Amino acid sequence: MAITYTWTIPTVERTLSDGGITTIHYRCVGSETVGSGDDAVTYTDGQYGTTGHTPNADAEGFISYDSVTEANCISWAQSALDKDALEATIAENISVQKTPTTGTGTPWAA
Repeated sequence: MAITYTWTIPTVERTLSDGGITTIHYRCVGSETVGSGDDAVTYTDGQYGTTGHTPNADAEGFISYDSVTEANCISWAQSALDKDALEATIAENISVQKTPTTGTGTPWAA
């Protein structure tokens, strides 16, 4: 099965005078389920970060805080960073989970 990526916006920061969003806090979580039924295992990894923005309340297309949607913020955040590279990092981390090369534990507690 392919990895499914879910983008969310936990919070934003804004300028109170014009409602322009200046910082977007984003989270991207990748999830992949391998197997089915009782044997299914779901692997997940995520990235959290922020993107900075310089809104112009006089610009055409400006959307004030009260009218902004989560979809707007996801689009703005993805445009401000390398979305493909971020999702590739998540995919690599999931790959390592699926085929680990290191482990922890104590051999006498098995």
